[in-house]
Amino acid sequence: MAEDNEPQQDAPKDGPAPDELEQVLAVVQALNAENAELKDQRLRALAELENTRRRAEREKQDASQFAVTRFARDMLTVADNFSRALAACPPEKREAADPQVKGVIDGVEVTERQLLAAMEQHGVKIIDTSDAKFDPNLHQAVAEVPGEGKPPGAIVHVIQTGYTLNGRLLRPAMVTVARKEDSTPNVDMKA
Repeated sequence: MAEDNEPQQDAPKDGPAPDELEQVLAVVQALNAENAELKDQRLRALAELENTRRRAEREKQDASQFAVTRFARDMLTVADNFSRALAACPPEKREAADPQVKGVIDGVEVTERQLLAAMEQHGVKIIDTSDAKFDPNLHQAVAEVPGEGKPPGAIVHVIQTGYTLNGRLLRPAMVTVARKEDSTPNVDMKA
């Protein structure tokens, strides 16, 4: 039994073999690389998901804001016709007109104002061209005319009113633009 009390000497332990250690290190490095790649893929997937959510939200907002675009364009024709009807009867003829005709004209004016107010309530606004310089983003130039005292590039006359819908161009204003006056006199070359 005395042998039981004697400390036993273990065989000297050698650490893992260098080849085994290199294999373990290679596996750890491979796992770290795979882990980094999976983290990158996860981050990219989350970013793509967030971009998709934002895009869907923006499309939903645009759809609600601009769903009435076709209807609004159709109403512009009605507004144009009211405007033409009122322009066809100059103020001096209105004053000399029969009271019944004046009533009809007043009714057309009121109806035009109500239509424009209803359109504005839904985001349709008239493009302001008073004392404006030509802007190709809002105006369509149909001709260049003498400036009538306005600088070159200024709007001289509005042929058709333009409109925006919630800040987006619905129809450009058709305008005539002041041209640059020639500084050279017009000389007949035959003389």
